[in-house]
Amino acid sequence: MNDQMTTNSIVKLDSVVKKFGDIFAVERVDFEIGRGEFLAIMGSSGCGKTTTLRMLAGLEDPTDGDIYLDGERVNGKATWDRDTPMVWQSLALFPFLTVQENVEFGLKMRGVSKVERIERARRWLEKMQILEFANRNISQLSGGQKQRVALARALVTEPKILLLDEPLSALDAHLKVRMQSVLSSLQKDLGITFVYVTHSMSEAFSMADRVVIMSRGKIEQIGTPQEIYREPRNRFVAEFLGSANIFTGALSRKTGVYWTIEAPDGSFEINAGKVTNKNEGDSVTFIVSAENMNVRPTGSQPNGITVTVVGEEFVGATAILFVETESGAELKIQKSHDEFSSLDTRPGSKLAVHWDPDHCHVLPGE
Repeated sequence: MNDQMTTNSIVKLDSVVKKFGDIFAVERVDFEIGRGEFLAIMGSSGCGKTTTLRMLAGLEDPTDGDIYLDGERVNGKATWDRDTPMVWQSLALFPFLTVQENVEFGLKMRGVSKVERIERARRWLEKMQILEFANRNISQLSGGQKQRVALARALVTEPKILLLDEPLSALDAHLKVRMQSVLSSLQKDLGITFVYVTHSMSEAFSMADRVVIMSRGKIEQIGTPQEIYREPRNRFVAEFLGSANIFTGALSRKTGVYWTIEAPDGSFEINAGKVTNKNEGDSVTFIVSAENMNVRPTGSQPNGITVTVVGEEFVGATAILFVETESGAELKIQKSHDEFSSLDTRPGSKLAVHWDPDHCHVLPGE
């Protein structure tokens, strides 16, 4: 195996495998994390994301493969020798210690003098804007305040990398958004590498420089949030993101810069430049994002179909209209409330939906 890391990488996983009995929790994972990068690992429960984080922390050892931290192979190295603190989903704060004592704990375990411990802990409490709570018991804090104590306790040792295991999952929606801003600003100001595990796309995409999407112990795609959102690699990623409408059909003919695709709900055009290594008659799967779907009361349009309204969901300044095609396929249309105001969006109503051929993205993995 390769013992070298890319110059700007602080973490490298080289063909890492983790098995529990005969079950693969992580299967041949390879990726690197840049120094000072905010990397999010996301996926549904059981996909291997938390196991991957635990291996980085030293709480699990790989069954096979190698893990490098800052150029050093750390397989078998104890957790306390890795300097990779973790902020847990449960926060794991000590209820019998004050806020100040919680933050000092890691420094105390490292033999730092009392005077220096107090000074450094208070400095971090001030950075996290909770210095006024230094002498309070943990039970007297709100969820957001506890979150800041956990971050201060992890960062007071000034690590090169911080691991975060779904740290915002217990917070309400408003506080979660606020803490996302705190985490993002903190990471940029400190320049520390953050490895953040979550099942929430909104968390990962709003904060991370790059996102790793996992399924069944394997990596499905790695890229920037924009790359993954606009160009998912395969059907799993597209379905996991939940923001795209998926169509499958056969290439029937090419006219100018467009291919015509025959699908169960009609004939659709797609930019030929997005279709590679395919010939007439081949099956093609493409997606159209919910915000790129256009809707009218009635009328025939290119790349258009008639749909039946199933329901509507309000999402902040926009709404998502759930509709069904004649073949039974479910589609989503996301627009501002004003754009839907002139339409009959009651369940059972008929609408005409269409989209621009250039807004189609072919899934290369299909």
